[in-house]
Amino acid sequence: MTQNLDQEIDRMGTQSVKWEYIMRDGVVLHGDHADKRHGAERTLPMWVADMDFRCPPAAIEAIEKRAAHGIYGYTKPADSYFEAMIAWAEKHYGWKIEQEWMTLAAGVVPAINIMIQGMLQSGDKVLIQPPVYYPFARSISNNGMEVVESALLYENGRYLMDFDDLAAKAADPAVKMVILCSPHNPVARVWNKEELTRFGEICIENDLIIVSDEIHGDLIYDGVEFVSFPTISEIFADNCIVCNAPSKTFNLAGLQTSNIIIKNEEWRKLYRQQVARNGTHSINIFGPIAAEASYRYGRGWLDDVMAYVQENYRFMAAYLAEHLPQVDVIQAEGTYLVWVDFRSLGLSPEDRKVLIMDKAKVYLDEGEMFGIEGSGFERFNIACPRSILVEALERLVEVIENG
Repeated sequence: MTQNLDQEIDRMGTQSVKWEYIMRDGVVLHGDHADKRHGAERTLPMWVADMDFRCPPAAIEAIEKRAAHGIYGYTKPADSYFEAMIAWAEKHYGWKIEQEWMTLAAGVVPAINIMIQGMLQSGDKVLIQPPVYYPFARSISNNGMEVVESALLYENGRYLMDFDDLAAKAADPAVKMVILCSPHNPVARVWNKEELTRFGEICIENDLIIVSDEIHGDLIYDGVEFVSFPTISEIFADNCIVCNAPSKTFNLAGLQTSNIIIKNEEWRKLYRQQVARNGTHSINIFGPIAAEASYRYGRGWLDDVMAYVQENYRFMAAYLAEHLPQVDVIQAEGTYLVWVDFRSLGLSPEDRKVLIMDKAKVYLDEGEMFGIEGSGFERFNIACPRSILVEALERLVEVIENG
């Protein structure tokens, strides 16, 4: 193991959104809890999707070496960055990418906004599959488009795509784009080849632009296979835009480096024209450097982290099954996110928030953020030392049992 993942690292004073801030009415505000670092009064944040583990040593060394130079002017990514990412994709996804298809972005969400701005017309519709990552809906509506929802089916403790509903919604000629969350955030499904093939066939039959958000594609549990959407067929590759990033894989979110991969030349031109109109072509000087080092030398670190996260998940599922059996932990297949069903408690969203956030002092992402289908659920980020997870679960059990 490249590091002691059990070690709690103090992130206070680092401007950490996860540890020092709270969200109120969609606005991120500095929280009073940031002054309480220890003991029962500290808030345990398990909301924002970054890890409480140090980044791969190779990434840290690369940043330190570049920082020592002392001049941080405008920069462009070196060819070696693209070579490293292309090699990673070929080895781990079986996808041979050409450098020309790639554009770097400050993040997947900003890139999705750019796609909507540059590739759609006001009033067009974009399809999503809730409960799903809430910035998707915001990106659509904030840019004057209409959100169309084809909700996932929740059956026997597992989420599935509703292909009949998807086909009906996709047939609307006003629907021009679909955003696929693969692996899915927050429900932690890793869609299999059969599911993705049916999804793709429906979308292509209806001439939809398929945006495949694969940012969690490297965070896969043992015995589960991640299938990158464009690898299924050349037709799929020609009709999709893939978004991935080292941010989740190697905990580099603050370095704002994401890969937007567009094989379709016409779509690539439209995307890049909108980037130019927005003036968002500059990159973080340290992002590609850290990412390249991670793609080249970070596989062992990632294996250690995912083994640890998977053990966190097993511990959490077993602990809640024993101590809080009325709460259902949804089977996770990947990511470091866990989706938990609290509906049996019969609490309103506000009462549930008071119980979990104010009484237990555990900060989660409420399920309602991900759509009405998330009502009564909570999303946990378990990419943390086990001591933090244990403390959070003990607090939750105590306040639920004692009111």
